[in-house]
Amino acid sequence: MPFAEVNGQRLRYEDSGGDGPPVIFSHGFLMDREMFAPQFTDLADTYRIITWDERGFGETEFDGEPFTYWDSARDLFGLLDHLGIERAVLGGMSQGGYLSLRAALLHPDRVRALILIDTQAPPESPEKVAEYRMMVDTWVQNGYVEDLASVVAGLIIADPELEPEWKTKWQQWDPQRLAPAGSALLDRDDISDRLSELSMPVMLVHGTEDTAIPVDRAHEICAAVEDCRGVLEVEGAAHASNLTHPSVVNPEIRRFLESLPA
Repeated sequence: MPFAEVNGQRLRYEDSGGDGPPVIFSHGFLMDREMFAPQFTDLADTYRIITWDERGFGETEFDGEPFTYWDSARDLFGLLDHLGIERAVLGGMSQGGYLSLRAALLHPDRVRALILIDTQAPPESPEKVAEYRMMVDTWVQNGYVEDLASVVAGLIIADPELEPEWKTKWQQWDPQRLAPAGSALLDRDDISDRLSELSMPVMLVHGTEDTAIPVDRAHEICAAVEDCRGVLEVEGAAHASNLTHPSVVNPEIRRFLESLPA
């Protein structure tokens, strides 16, 4: 299993290899690199696809210390350095979008383009922060609870065929890792006023039934960045639209990647 020693963490990742243009996908909160399995499988014929487990999730060996998504953005670049990749397309879903946007602000010269999936630039509303913090605290204190996991699975995935696999994963994870990860999520800064700094091509993907982040957030990003290539609204999809609707999402991602300058 490939790991990279980066910023005091031991990051678990997958790399399809090859000479194609590199694309690195970053997952959402409570997910891991395997949420991009449909993209890894479908796009690796042409592109070098990298997926990874962020701090607090999956098989990454995390030090348990507080962190921010700016730290996670630096982790991403550390992983690219480990792989000898100077410049890549960054794809991120929700939390993965938060860190990908920050990565693009930190080192725009290293970001060929952005694929932003069910994500946003501002933090959560005070009401959602309170609701989500209660959910995280309950999980940290009590471990996996079926009723709570069902609510979360419905919010993120909303697909009864896919939810059991993720519930099984959650049962195996150390709940204490969610405390610093939850703080990173709920205490993140607002980068809305910096979106105009981004000049690389940007594609947005968003489920029409996403109740965690409304589709309007995707259109806000599109209106603010310099080179938005459009918003793909995935009809009927909830928060993890790339996972639940790959037959709709993957062809559009491929079309976007093919449109980028060499």
